[in-house]
Order: sequence, then C-alpha cells, then structure tokens
Amino acid sequence: MKVSALASSLIGSEIIKIGNEVNEMKRKGASIANLTIGDFDSSIYPIPTELKAGIVEAYHQNQTNYPPADGVLSLRETVSDLLKDRFDLEYASNSILVSGGSRPLIYATYLALVDPGDTVVFPAPSWNNNHYGHLTSAKVIAVETQAENNFMPTAAQLKPHLKGATLLALCSPLNPTGTMFTAEQLEEICDVVLEENKSRKPGEKALYIMYDQMYSLLTFGKAHVNPVGLRPEMRDYTIFVDGSSKCLAATGVRVGWGFGPAEIIDKMKAIVGHMGAWAPKAEQVAMAGYFKDKAQVNTFLTSFKQKIQDSLNALYEGFNALKNEGFQVDAVEPMGAIYLTIKIDYIGKTTPEGQLLKDSADVNFYLIREAQAALVPFSAFGNDDDMPWFRASVGACSLQDIKDMMPRIKAALSKLK
Repeated sequence: MKVSALASSLIGSEIIKIGNEVNEMKRKGASIANLTIGDFDSSIYPIPTELKAGIVEAYHQNQTNYPPADGVLSLRETVSDLLKDRFDLEYASNSILVSGGSRPLIYATYLALVDPGDTVVFPAPSWNNNHYGHLTSAKVIAVETQAENNFMPTAAQLKPHLKGATLLALCSPLNPTGTMFTAEQLEEICDVVLEENKSRKPGEKALYIMYDQMYSLLTFGKAHVNPVGLRPEMRDYTIFVDGSSKCLAATGVRVGWGFGPAEIIDKMKAIVGHMGAWAPKAEQVAMAGYFKDKAQVNTFLTSFKQKIQDSLNALYEGFNALKNEGFQVDAVEPMGAIYLTIKIDYIGKTTPEGQLLKDSADVNFYLIREAQAALVPFSAFGNDDDMPWFRASVGACSLQDIKDMMPRIKAALSKLK
C-alpha cells in the first residue's frame, strides 16, 4: 500500500514501545512500577472536585456545541487575569488561543512560523520537537546539553546554531528532566535571540522562541522565569504554550492555551480551527469558573504539589542511597514538573543469562523484566542510545509504589556483571 513520503518516514514513539512491553507484562499478571508516561493515575491524582462538578454542570447547561475558534471568551479573560496575577504578564484575550491541550498549540506554532527547510533549534533532551520538526519538513538541530547544567541549554551552546534559524523551542520546567532555567541562564539566551534579530534585514523572517511552560505552576522552591518577564523586548518574538493539563492533573480534560503576538496567534487560530483541535466547550466553561477562584486553586496546588514532591524526593533519595552504596547511578535534584532525571550507568554490563546490555534501551528493558520498574531512556528525547540517563515520571505511581520499587532495582543491578 502506497502512502505519503511523510507517513512512510514517521518515527515510532520509544515511549509507546516501552508502554506496550509494560502492558503486556501487566496482562500476564506482573505488577510494574510504571514511571514512563507523563500522565497521572486518576485514582491517585484526581482532578479538583470543584472542577469536576463544574464540568458536569456545564453539560447540564447544554454547553455542547462548537466553541469559538479561539476559545470561550470567559476562559480567555480568566487566563488573561491568571497570567497577570501569577507571572506579571499582560496579554489581552485576543492574544490568547485555547486548544485541546498543548499539542495542537505546539504543532500550530510550527506550522505558523516554519517553512520546509527552515531551521528549528532545540535542546536534547526535549519532548517531541524532533517529531514536530519532521512533520513540518524543517531542518532540525538538536543541541546536546550536559548534566552539569541540569540538562538546560546555555546561550553559548545555542548561539552557533541560531544564525538564520526560524524557531528556538524551549521548555521550563523541562520535560523530560524536571529541571528549570535560572533567570541568568534565560536572560543570556534572550539576549542572544535579540542580537540575532537585530542583525536581520528588513523583510527577513525573525527568530522566535516557542516557550513551553506547561509545568510552570508545578515548581518546588524555585522561581519560574519566562522570556518576556526577563526581557520585555522579547514580547514580539515569544509564543507561549501553557494550560491546565499538568497543574490540575487534568490531562484528559484537554484544555490548553497559548499566547503571544496577536497576529501570530490569529494565524494559529486558523490552523487549530482547520484541525478542529478545540477544547470541548463544557470543559472550557468549567475551567473559566474554576480558575476565577484563586483561593481554591491555591488550596489544590498546595496539596497536589506536596504529593508530587514527596514521590520525587523518595525516588531521588532512593537513588542517592544506591549511589552511596557504590552502585553506578546518580540523580538530579527535582525542581519542577513530575519528572526525575536518573543516571543508570550499566551499558556494557552482562545479565546473569549472558545478555550484553548494549544501550540504554537494553538497560531499561532489563529493569522492566527484573525489577518490575519501567523508565524512559533519554534516547527517546533526541539523545544517543549510549547515553545512560533516564526520565522517571511519578504521576502514575503512588509513594508506596516507589518505595517498594527501590529494593527491586537494587537487586536487579546487583546481578549485573
């Protein structure tokens, strides 16, 4: 069967491959600590009770027809107020676009700005930019980051690749690492972008930043920073991606929002409209009502963040304990989101059955089988197969699941030679 060149060249998701292995073992009765998916087990992390009631009430009010193409006005106005209150950012409702989660917004940003052959720059590891670059026939440049910088890109690393580029895709807190930009790091990147744009000729396409801050309300003792807040001149060159999916454990509710220069947001609105990638109207109405009550949002976030942080800390402390015992592991202190960055440096080791662990995927599948623990190697996020770093997502595991898992990982690693 003949399909398009694009369809025939799509790269499968490593995360889905791992998930299939986990699901098959679960089908056979295994109990797996699933630290792969960037999602929540809704029995552990339900959405706010008030939001759930609001969604049900919106359906009772027959809010079931098409929403406006850019989103329900009451939600866009609420988001405008939220941005001012939480981040001191002033964006009017006509500069805000609501969609079914963040993915349509990211794809619409690419489609609105990137022509085939244009250069898109992003750090490795990062989530899905390689795939969106492929979908838009862009020239992609993945800039490999280092552990000493918490896997956040630096201006010095990015600058050599920005001449003539169209889009720089950044994320903080970062999926997959759970680490964040400092103000100084992001200021330096903004200054490089502003310098590049000043060097361009009249009529030449600008260099834009797509700034994914979906996890901005899930931070632990560190201040979230953004390009426009640090450098107001970046307002003309920054498209933000944000929403409710992660901060309210509401991934299936599908309400995201983007904001930026009104003329670009208007083009993105048309693209999202042609895709029909709107958030359901009832959910939009309910979300507008929920976020208007700042006190209830803060109450939920306080409890929710503490549970997430407890799980991340247990995982972090567990791997540090293994490191102190002499195991070849490490972990980066959690800063935000639902992820922990873990190093398991056992590539090249041999299993008791004599199998050589050739790459990070082999190490991961060994841990799935022997420790009933599933992670995602950084190779799924644009890094090489021989990089011994992994993402652990705590949203689908309880704190007890994580505590029970650590002795199994210790036993499995002890068997390798």
